[in-house]
Amino acid sequence: MALTNQKKPVIIGIVGDSGAGKTTFAAGLVHVLGPERTASICIDDYHRYSRADRAGMDITPHDPACNYVDILEQHVDLLRDGQPILKPVYNHHGGRLEPPEYVVPKDFIVLEGLLGYATPRLRDCFDVKFYMEPQEELRIRWKYQRDTGVGGYTAAEFAASLPLLNRDSALHIAPQRAYADMIVGFYPPDEAPEESGARLNVRHILRPTLPYLDLAPLLEVGADKGFDLELARDIDGRPVDALLISGTADGERSEEMEAYLWSLLPNGEARPEAIGQFIDAKGSTRHSHALALSQLVATHYLLNAALGENAV
Repeated sequence: MALTNQKKPVIIGIVGDSGAGKTTFAAGLVHVLGPERTASICIDDYHRYSRADRAGMDITPHDPACNYVDILEQHVDLLRDGQPILKPVYNHHGGRLEPPEYVVPKDFIVLEGLLGYATPRLRDCFDVKFYMEPQEELRIRWKYQRDTGVGGYTAAEFAASLPLLNRDSALHIAPQRAYADMIVGFYPPDEAPEESGARLNVRHILRPTLPYLDLAPLLEVGADKGFDLELARDIDGRPVDALLISGTADGERSEEMEAYLWSLLPNGEARPEAIGQFIDAKGSTRHSHALALSQLVATHYLLNAALGENAV
């Protein structure tokens, strides 16, 4: 996917509440754009306190005061200028702070986490800003699966943590939605309200701040493959375009749509297997057509942003 006249990296933001699917979505973008050309940074690494330190404190990682936001701002500026950083590391396995790691900038830089749009300085750094907003009941199920798995929480500890997290989410995470260019919302189909994986639908709210992308060819090809575009109203009442991708569409038709989107990408013959992958409740790796199509559509916007950023 060689870009011409590239001068600065394209900075991509993925923000959302805990358990919203940020890391999963980011992983697919990295694989489509190319791991050799993409640096991925978890904003959780800038936590100020370990989990043990936070015990008994009236603070959560959702609060900017619990994070080195100022250092994050400096690091994003350095990366955008082509300079390496010494990034802190937060290990979610037990919530420990570990030695920093050396990160060099690449053509694309993905920053995913809770507080990517928390300050004006951070918001100004991104070329494209995504906000992950799954149905709330679905997000809680995803969060429980993760926290009681790799996170090491007991079910009781998970339940006890929610009131404080919900308080700080409302104060600090949800307001960042207003700054996103695209809101990505997974939700179960009406006929399967307990669905939490491969057959989820997804709704993309497309705001006018997105880089231009002509969706007409995609909609024409995807008319019978689970793609639809409608005029909707956002939560603030403003009109927006909403791109709907069905998770229950016929698998063969979904694969045809994935192939079509791949064919439009530079070097489109390369199809990494990891696109559309997620970990289910049993810890198994599975594939979601709606997730894969979402990641591919997002990539087209990112490449358009790259061309616009580096236009002479």
